[in-house]
Amino acid sequence: MSAPIRHAVAVDLPEPVIRAATLADLDALVALEHAAFATDRAERRAIRHAILSPTMDVLAALLDVPDGAPDPVLVGAAVLERRRGSRIARLASIAVAPNRGGLGLGGKILDAAEAQARAHGCDRLRLEVRADNGAGIRLYERRGYVRFAVRPDYYEDGMEAWRYERAL
Repeated sequence: MSAPIRHAVAVDLPEPVIRAATLADLDALVALEHAAFATDRAERRAIRHAILSPTMDVLAALLDVPDGAPDPVLVGAAVLERRRGSRIARLASIAVAPNRGGLGLGGKILDAAEAQARAHGCDRLRLEVRADNGAGIRLYERRGYVRFAVRPDYYEDGMEAWRYERAL
């Protein structure tokens, strides 16, 4: 039996710029949502609302592309929700463009989301993940997230969600 093949990550990959999304990012965020998720996609108006909401943060991860394109390309995003008076933030969504998977972008976006939650005075971050999302579950567990609940029939297709939490 041979060892599993691991994809090497090039050392010279550019670092993504992760910043607050603006309405100028809306088309790219909608496109990412459709590319990254087969079901349970956020609608355009929901993404717009999140960008403008005082209790939500939409983070956009951008990469300069080597082909000389003038504008960086949106390769990932995260949506954080906060409730007034609560010290718990919720990672409502995290997405990486399918053609950019396996490059460590999910972890970098998660780092930025955690930093943003801390900047708003939150001391814990919660999230839900599809029970069949092995890559997501591995990422969260490697980062110290602990599963504390299961929500049956959570997603449109009936899949259950595993709920995770981590102290920040």
